[in-house]
Amino acid sequence: MTVLADATVLAAIPSPTQGVWEIGPFPLRAYALCIIAGIVLACWLGERRWVARGGAPGDVLDIAVWAVPFGIVGGRIYHVITTPQPYFGADGDPLRAFAIWEGGLGIWGAIALGGVGAWIGCRRRGIPLPAWADAIAPGIVLAQAVGRLGNWFNNELYGSATDLPWALTIYRWNASAGQALTGSDGEPVVLGTFHPTFLYELLWNLGVAALVIWADRRFQLSHGRAFALYVAAYCAGRVWIEMLRIDTAEQFLGLRLNVFTSVVVGLLAVAYLIVNRGRPREVITRGAEKAGEDAPAEASSPTADGTAPGATTPGVTTPGVTTPGATAARRTATGGTVAGETVTDRVDEDRAGARTDEGGPPGKG
Repeated sequence: MTVLADATVLAAIPSPTQGVWEIGPFPLRAYALCIIAGIVLACWLGERRWVARGGAPGDVLDIAVWAVPFGIVGGRIYHVITTPQPYFGADGDPLRAFAIWEGGLGIWGAIALGGVGAWIGCRRRGIPLPAWADAIAPGIVLAQAVGRLGNWFNNELYGSATDLPWALTIYRWNASAGQALTGSDGEPVVLGTFHPTFLYELLWNLGVAALVIWADRRFQLSHGRAFALYVAAYCAGRVWIEMLRIDTAEQFLGLRLNVFTSVVVGLLAVAYLIVNRGRPREVITRGAEKAGEDAPAEASSPTADGTAPGATTPGVTTPGVTTPGATAARRTATGGTVAGETVTDRVDEDRAGARTDEGGPPGKG
């Protein structure tokens, strides 16, 4: 039995014992780094997808300047509302509600308020929000996956106790210091082994990102349907993962608030998918328009002799190039065709005139 128990412990997933590193007077927090890395990944993938849809380069970053700050504030507000005990409970500290670096961002608050910021950014640039949301959707869920690594560093978001081989070792944690508490022997104090719900959600999110990318290519999703698919698929996973968690949370109708929210939001996303099925994909032309705006500037740049490209200087002819005005002048001067000149232009002119000396159409009269 002892050997079996030791084997189970060795098979458990370890957790970091430190999530903050002091670099001079500045603390470097793993949670913050994971959030930043997720934002960068979301913007990178969203930019590629937006440009491929016909958008202009730089649009995603310009809108993210609005969406990201709104999303962070919204995510924190939602977390504090749904988990008020650490801040407003018997032993809570209200000021910790502002300590975002300790962890705690609710995705629904981030999506809701981040959507307001994205709407502002899209409106300022004349971009349809649903189309932009379709482009950014897989990047958002990938950012969520990367952000879950921050929860791992903070020894948080774990489920019920288990002795499964993939159980997660959790230490007693000092959130303010960002490190595990140590015992009298100087070793980190182990709280136990639990379901790694952070890992379950990380893997689920990767699958959701792959699903949205595949479905968008296969079915040419439009008008916010790729974003709705992301929301629906994420909610389906969040329901069962949330029910494994044992951290304190507000209850509503006997369910953890996040479970109830996931069910409601997920059903709304499915309804949106059904109602908007069959709509043709939007045609985004911002990229082509921007390229067209840049082209005239290049075409109008003066050449070495001060003339625009393709322009002719009065009194100067280019070998091999004959303009209509020059042709007419030479014909007038010579009374007919010029030596070495083809008669194609004249035939074309006669046909364009569509008349003879008698005033009738050619070939009649």
